[in-house]
Amino acid sequence: MSFDHGGRGAGPGPGRVLGIDLGERRIGVALGDVETHSATPLTTLSRARRVDEDARVVARLAAEHRAESLVVGLPLNMDGSEGPQAASTREWAAAVAAATGLPLRFRDERLSSVRAEQRIGGPARGKSGGPPSAAQRDAHRARIDREAAALILQDEFDATAGLSDESLLGRGQPAERGTE
Repeated sequence: MSFDHGGRGAGPGPGRVLGIDLGERRIGVALGDVETHSATPLTTLSRARRVDEDARVVARLAAEHRAESLVVGLPLNMDGSEGPQAASTREWAAAVAAATGLPLRFRDERLSSVRAEQRIGGPARGKSGGPPSAAQRDAHRARIDREAAALILQDEFDATAGLSDESLLGRGQPAERGTE
């Protein structure tokens, strides 16, 4: 099965999952394949002013890529407890799940952005070897966000590797999986 790495249309195929790294300004999105248990960065979206606007965009992406479930990174505190950001993420994810009609699971996302930056490296140098431009910094942050979404989704695949594909698509899998 092929994946589209650039955010354009995807080929046919069941068993797709959207992974989401929700930030204050951006939403990193990854596309995963249940059959191969692989996740690939897809795109980075700018957050809208209202959750229902974000939900419409995510619903369109899910339909376009024939996603059958959602995995949203849950920003837990380092001690594993939930703070205000986790509560905000849960509210946002519930609205998006309602708009898409897709099953939702949460996955602990602690340090996913740090791991993403380690994987792709720092931003490119600017012209003449100077610091990166604002556009280069923004592009790098967007890349980190979609890479973090792929890591969150891959963590979900890895944690549920022994489960059936039906479970990975949210059929029989509790929404709280991965937040214990």
